Amino acid sequence: MPGALQRPAVVARVSDLIGRTPLLELAVTETGSRLLLKLEMYNPTGTAKIRMARAMIDAAETAGELRSGGRIIESTSGNTGLGLAVVAAERGYHFTAVVDNHACADKLRGMKALGTELVSVGDDGTEALATAAREELAEQLARGQDNTVFTEQHNNPANGTGYFPVAHELVEALDGKLDVLIAAVGTGGALFGTARELRALISGFTVIGVEPKGSIAFGGPAHDYYQSGTGTPEGAELGALVDFGLLDEGVKVGDIEAFATCRAVARTGLLIGGSAGGVVHAALTRLSALPPGSTMVALVNDGGEKYLDTVFNDDWMRERDLLSPDAEHEIDELLTKLRGNR
Repeated sequence: MPGALQRPAVVARVSDLIGRTPLLELAVTETGSRLLLKLEMYNPTGTAKIRMARAMIDAAETAGELRSGGRIIESTSGNTGLGLAVVAAERGYHFTAVVDNHACADKLRGMKALGTELVSVGDDGTEALATAAREELAEQLARGQDNTVFTEQHNNPANGTGYFPVAHELVEALDGKLDVLIAAVGTGGALFGTARELRALISGFTVIGVEPKGSIAFGGPAHDYYQSGTGTPEGAELGALVDFGLLDEGVKVGDIEAFATCRAVARTGLLIGGSAGGVVHAALTRLSALPPGSTMVALVNDGGEKYLDTVFNDDWMRERDLLSPDAEHEIDELLTKLRGNR
């Protein structure tokens, strides 16, 4: 793999380890089309979102909105909060994360361990997303406070620019040979930030966005879903970074299919997160229809270690009617077939 993708042997800060994540060839068709996973869990905190967390703090500092000893506030389901917690700790900022019960417990514990103040909404015991309530409270906490920034990831341009390096990493690793980019759509930063910069570097590739069934970015019907850190739930505003002008196809994947894919992929030796399961499901089911010799890259924005109590827990899955041996078997068979061509 090209030298630019090699991390330095010694770094001074945890955030210096951001980026230069590897590509894993998961599957290959009989016609030579391949699915590569961009393994963003190899970033600090095990997620892509630390890329944009650093970029949002950089932008606030550059604009003079955040100074020494300042406070950062964000509404988060976990991964953005983990990234902000790391960078805040490195730079001496206070960080307040506004969260709900939809977040994985491990993400909340991780943020707290990094020194984050957690403020919860939706303390009624339900697991429903409370995105709108989180956003409203975060804005209230920041309003009128000196040296305090609500980073507002859904509408912050730095969210998108934080992913520009992903485009450069892909172009260098693949010598510009990229036919399909597929990724989850939540705030829109990862997919559309990467795609926008890729358009400036290469041409001729397709962009596919994936959201959970129940999310409303690609239309209704709206309903609750368990894939975390992705999608646009009913009552939440579509993020300003979602750019339909860059999108060639929008796909919906249900929780059962997404989580069955996570569990099937785990049997190949790789743990991926819940929303990444939806992306990989969409990628696998489209791979064989691509022209011969195509290269599809799926952004896998976090690993599965944070989901051992949920997606990889039979009891949790069964209690929510999400456990489907048939769906897992279907993906197992597809993976076995496609991996046999490598």
